[in-house]
Amino acid sequence: MVYDKKVLQVFLKNQGKLFDESVADSLEEADEFLDDCCAQVCDSKKALVKYMKDNLDCGGMSDSEILDSAEVFDIGDGRYLVVEG
Repeated sequence: MVYDKKVLQVFLKNQGKLFDESVADSLEEADEFLDDCCAQVCDSKKALVKYMKDNLDCGGMSDSEILDSAEVFDIGDGRYLVVEG
């Protein structure tokens, strides 16, 4: 998957919410890391919730709890990045 600059910047800035220490220090490292762990970009809240429920253990979680989970990064333009840490 190709990650645009906005996605990479959001991940770099907020990676501490999922990881105890930095896993990337540059846009290039962030791109490689996200590619290696098969991170997904969802185009909407609805798509994010569907992806999470279909692919991750979210049983019993509300949509709000899914949006607030550590694996989810709000890009700020309606999209969400999902990183399975």
